[in-house]
Amino acid sequence: MNRLAHETSPYLLQHADNPVDWWPWSAEAFDEARRTNRPVLLSVGYSSCHWCHVMAHESFEDEATAAYLNEHFVSVKVDREERPDVDAVYMEAVQAATGQGGWPMTVFLTPDAEPFYFGTYFPPEPRHGMASFGQVLEGVSSAWKDRRDEVSEVAGKITRDLAEREMSFGDSRVPGEEDLAGALLGLTRDYDSTRGGFGGAPKFPPSMVIEFLLRHHARTGSEGALQMAVDTCERMARGGLYDQLGGGFARYSVDREWVVPHFEKMLYDNALLCRVYAHLWRATGSGLARRVALETADFMVRELRTTEGGFASALDADSDDGSGRHVEGAYYVWTPAQLREVLGDADAALAAQYFGVTEEGTFEEGASVLQLPQQEGVFDAERIASVRERLLAARAGRPAPGRDDKVVAAWNGLAVAALAETGAYFDRPDLVEAAIGAADLLVRLHMDDRARLARTSKDGRAGAHAGVLEDYADVAEGFLALTSVTGEGVWLEFAGFLLDHVLAQFTDADSGALYDTAADAERLIRRPQDPTDNATPSGWSAAAGALLSYSAQTGAEPHRTAAERALGVVKALGPRAPRFIGWGLAVAEALLDGPREVAVVGEAGDPATAALRRAALLGTAPGAVVAVGVPDSDELPLLSGRTPVDGRPAAYVCRNFACDVPTTDPDRLRTALNGRNT
Repeated sequence: MNRLAHETSPYLLQHADNPVDWWPWSAEAFDEARRTNRPVLLSVGYSSCHWCHVMAHESFEDEATAAYLNEHFVSVKVDREERPDVDAVYMEAVQAATGQGGWPMTVFLTPDAEPFYFGTYFPPEPRHGMASFGQVLEGVSSAWKDRRDEVSEVAGKITRDLAEREMSFGDSRVPGEEDLAGALLGLTRDYDSTRGGFGGAPKFPPSMVIEFLLRHHARTGSEGALQMAVDTCERMARGGLYDQLGGGFARYSVDREWVVPHFEKMLYDNALLCRVYAHLWRATGSGLARRVALETADFMVRELRTTEGGFASALDADSDDGSGRHVEGAYYVWTPAQLREVLGDADAALAAQYFGVTEEGTFEEGASVLQLPQQEGVFDAERIASVRERLLAARAGRPAPGRDDKVVAAWNGLAVAALAETGAYFDRPDLVEAAIGAADLLVRLHMDDRARLARTSKDGRAGAHAGVLEDYADVAEGFLALTSVTGEGVWLEFAGFLLDHVLAQFTDADSGALYDTAADAERLIRRPQDPTDNATPSGWSAAAGALLSYSAQTGAEPHRTAAERALGVVKALGPRAPRFIGWGLAVAEALLDGPREVAVVGEAGDPATAALRRAALLGTAPGAVVAVGVPDSDELPLLSGRTPVDGRPAAYVCRNFACDVPTTDPDRLRTALNGRNT
C-alpha cells in the first residue's frame, strides 16, 4: 500500500500513484522493517530534480521493479527540501563512501536506520559501467539474506564513523582584517577573469560570495573586490542563466560561459540574487543591476507567489515540448524558425542577433538559450521591447513547467528580505507589501504559540516537520529587513522570539557551535552540523548574521556574544575555503564595521524624514541596521531618547558604543554610511 497520498510535499505526492509501497519517513516504516526483517530503501529527491523524475519513470513506475521492491524492501521516500536533516545525514555518508553525491540519493539502511550501501541515480539497464537498479536491488537483497553479519558490521562501522566525525570548531576568536584579506586572496585565485564567477563547469551563481565582495569593498575600498562582483553579475545577467524574457535565474550553468543553464528555477536562488543585484545597484548605480533586481523580484511575485501569500519552492526544469515529451528547457529555448513564426522575418533576424540565437543552436536539437551577448552597434529600444513582449506572450502559450507549491520557511525568509529591500530602494511599495504578505503567512501558519517554526506548508496547511536552524535564521533575517524598511517593531519582536530559540535549542553552550537541528528534534544517527554555505547560507552563518543584526537593533548582549562565537568558524575556514563560506564572510564584514546603527526620528509625513530614511537605507556600510519612527516612539529600541534637532527630523549613527553628532542633512548621512570605514 502506497502511503504518500496524504502528504503535503509535492514531491511525495508525485509518487503517490507509484506501484511501489512507499512509506514517508516515520518510525512506523522502520518498525515495519523490523517486523518483516527487511532492509530499508531510502530514496531522497525533490520535485524539480530532473534525474529524480527520470529514475521515477524508469524504475518506480515499473510494475516488475515495484513488485521486487515490495517483496524484499521497505521503501521510504523523502523530500530533501522538507527534511534537510535526513538528507544531510545520509548525504554525508554517501559522499564519504563514494566521493560524490547528488539527487536522487539512494541509500540502503538496516531497520535501525544505519546505512550500508549507497548510490544516486541507477539506470534501468547496465550503462557506462553502472549497474542497473535491478542488479543493485538483487545484490543488496542477497547480501541481506546471506551475509547479514557482514552487512551489520559495515552498517555499524559507517554509523560509528559518522558519529565520531565531530567538526573542529576552528577558533574561539572572531575573524579579523587579516582573515578577510586572506579570503579575498583565495577568491582571487579561483576567479574566472574571462567569464566571471569562480571555478569551472558546472558554474553556480555565487550570490553569498558577491555579498561578501560588496561589503568588503564598502569597508575597505578594495577595487578588486568590487570588480569581481560587477563582472560576475554582468556575465550572469547577460548569459543563459538569466531568463531574458521573463526575469529570474535558473539553478546553475552547465558550462563555464553561463550559456546553458540547468533550467529549474529555485526560490532561494532568485531571492538571494535579487538582493545581491539590488545591493550592487546601491553600491554602483548600475542600470543593469537595477533592471535585473526588479525583473527578478517581479518574477518571484508573478510566478512563485501562492494563493496564501507565501512563495512556492521551485519551477521544474522540464516541460512538455508540444509533442507529449517532457524535455528539459523546452519552455525557454528558441529556434530561428520559432522566432520567424512569432515575429516575422525582419524582427526574427533582429531577435536572433540581439539574443544570440543561431542556426546551429546553443542548446540541443538546434535550439538556443536566449542571451544578451556583447556586440557592436545600437539597437532600437522600442523595437527590442516589442520583440521581447511578443516572444514572452508566445512563450506563455507553451506548456508551462510544473511548480512545487510547497512553502519552505527559510526560503520565504530570504524572499521577504529581498523583496522588502528591493521595494524600498526602487520605490515599489507593491514589493514591500508582497514581503509583508509572506512574513504574515510565516507568522500565522508556520509559527506556533511558542514561536516554534514548521519547516513547510502547502495550500494553507502546515507540514508536520519541525523547522531547522536555517528556517529560524533566515526567517529572522527577513523580519529584521522588514524592521529596517517599515519601522514596525512587531517584526523585531518576532525575530527576537525566533533567535531566542536559536540560543536555547541550536547552540552548544560550551563551544558556541551551532547545530542544524534543535536539541529536542528527532534523533537521527548523527546530529547534523555544517557551517559551510551550499545553495543557500548555512544555518550557522545565517544565524550569526541574524543574531548580530538583532543585537545591533536592541543592544542584546547575549545575541552579539553568540554571533561572535559562531563566527570563529569563519576565521578557520574563510582563508582556506572562501567560496563555501561567503555568507559567514559577509557577516564578519558587518562585525568588523560595527555594524552601524542608524536611528531616524521625524514625523511620518514629513519629506525631510523620508529623505533621511532613504539615505539610511541606501547606505552601503556592511550590515547596517535602520530604525525609523516618530519622536518619543517606543516602537524600536534604537529610537529611545532620540529627538529631532532644532525641530527638524534627524538621523543618529552609532557603532561600537560611540555615536556621531546627529544630522538633519541627507547628504551628510549618506557620506557617513558610505565609503571606507576609518
